[in-house]
Amino acid sequence: MALLTIMEFSVYQDTWMKYEYEVDKDFSSKLRINIDITVAMKCQYVGADVLDLAETMVAAADGLVYESVIFDLSPQQREWQRMLQTIQSRLQEEHSLQDVIFKSAFKSASTALPPREDNSLQPPDACRIHGHLYVNKVAGNFHITVGKAIPHPRGHAHLAALVSHESYNFSHRIDHLSFGELVPGIINPLDGTEKVATDHSQMFQYFITVVPTKLNTYKISADTHQFSVTERERAINHAAGSHGVSGIFMKYDLSSLMVTVTEEHMPFWQFLVRLCGIIGGIFSTTGMLHGIGKFVVEIICCHFRLGAYKPVTSVQDGHTNNHLPLTKNSIHSTS
Repeated sequence: MALLTIMEFSVYQDTWMKYEYEVDKDFSSKLRINIDITVAMKCQYVGADVLDLAETMVAAADGLVYESVIFDLSPQQREWQRMLQTIQSRLQEEHSLQDVIFKSAFKSASTALPPREDNSLQPPDACRIHGHLYVNKVAGNFHITVGKAIPHPRGHAHLAALVSHESYNFSHRIDHLSFGELVPGIINPLDGTEKVATDHSQMFQYFITVVPTKLNTYKISADTHQFSVTERERAINHAAGSHGVSGIFMKYDLSSLMVTVTEEHMPFWQFLVRLCGIIGGIFSTTGMLHGIGKFVVEIICCHFRLGAYKPVTSVQDGHTNNHLPLTKNSIHSTS
């Protein structure tokens, strides 16, 4: 009884995630994109912006910061990236681990790339683009390509003519990419991704489907977004029929469904009912076992008792001796 009570108490302490689905009716608000990407090119050579289906351009100057850094990671940063990639591989194999991440997410946690612990004298050879942008809740394209973006009546363009083709290198590392409210404890599908370009004219494409998500746990309540992603990369070669523009392109689309993830806990009254059921069930079961055992023992004992009082008969010279044993009264009556 004590063992079952302890096990039931451990179940009572545990929580689980409940998923509910409904149509997302909010299309008037803005969508926040949180970005932290490092490109292996100098900052004056690259530009980032967003162009959505409504032909609305959001420039990087509206919320992104360009920072000159070293592309190669320090030993501590490389260890952090390996750990993050290990978590990503486990999440792809075991989807139930996402519930553990939801439960452990809280605003004081941090999954950002740690700062360099060494004072390297190597000159900066990369550009870290980080910050956030607010875009319309329609499909769009966030891209990083050669040259700064300039507005254009028919869309927009990038000043790439002043950049030498030999300096193109779109090797990149995505330290963080998320949509909606920033929740540092959440690990997103592209966090820790690193791609190395094998050609100067390389195009990296990410096709993202964003799902609005309301997260309600005992530690945090946030309006965030989950997303799935499909990757593709190819070298631009117009002679071979592979057309396009060198760069990093993240094409995102929003799902019409919204997911509400709620952390639930067993009510205390239900725990008491289950506890009473354990106690009553054990008493009933042990009573039945005791009755069955007592019945079997009584049958066995009665069988042996009847065998002890069974009359003894013997055969002598072909005659059966049926005389009863003599008693004191019979002796007196004979005399």
